[in-house]
Amino acid sequence: MARRPILLLVAFLIAGLGTALILMYVSGINARATQGQELVEVLTATETIEPGESVADAQGAGKFEKIKVARDSMVDGALTSVSSIDDQVAVGSIFPGEQIISQKFGDPGSEETLRIPDDKLAISVELTNPARVAGFVNPGSRVAIFVSADPELIRADGSTQKLPPVTRLLLPDIQVIGVGTTTVSSRTTTNEDGEQTTEEIPRTILTLAADQKQAQKVIFAARNGELSFALLNDKSKVSDARGITAIDILPEAFGGLS
Repeated sequence: MARRPILLLVAFLIAGLGTALILMYVSGINARATQGQELVEVLTATETIEPGESVADAQGAGKFEKIKVARDSMVDGALTSVSSIDDQVAVGSIFPGEQIISQKFGDPGSEETLRIPDDKLAISVELTNPARVAGFVNPGSRVAIFVSADPELIRADGSTQKLPPVTRLLLPDIQVIGVGTTTVSSRTTTNEDGEQTTEEIPRTILTLAADQKQAQKVIFAARNGELSFALLNDKSKVSDARGITAIDILPEAFGGLS
């Protein structure tokens, strides 16, 4: 009978250890889930900083401020102070709300110059704010490029055939080396009742470092479709696929085909 208390004690110890391990596991899950939401301090622009404007002048004019953002929203290389760039000038326009990164500053006289990798070409495309990840794309950023198009097949006899509209990956990884000024253009649409609506669309020129094959793909896609950038980080995963058509989005409209 003396064994029974011992066995009960051992059972309680095992149960306690199991409970502790479960709590540690759950705590680890919660920590990983909230890690990306941790608030961090970054330096941002409060007003437009023009090319050639010195950091000292911009700081004197109150064009920098520190704000807190979620860690997942922090741009790679974002600065928390101007101490590392205090003797430099802006090499391109920096707009209100942009996080400050050192790649957008350089020595006086280097304004609006491009640093093109030796084996690359520099090409530019014009994108709307949503298509350029709402302004989070900066010089030094790496992006995946998607194209949305209404392709048309041209046969050898000159006849044509419309193909289904498609969105698919164009390039999985390419570097942005320059971000130009943002301009506003007007777009007018007409509804079924003939009523016209005009809206202002901000558009920005972004410059990429590409090899010849990549440049040809981007230029062709930009002229025959619409480009969208997706910002990459070190853990981003991008894979080539056939793309997405209306059948994939609304299979029930096509008799359940997929």
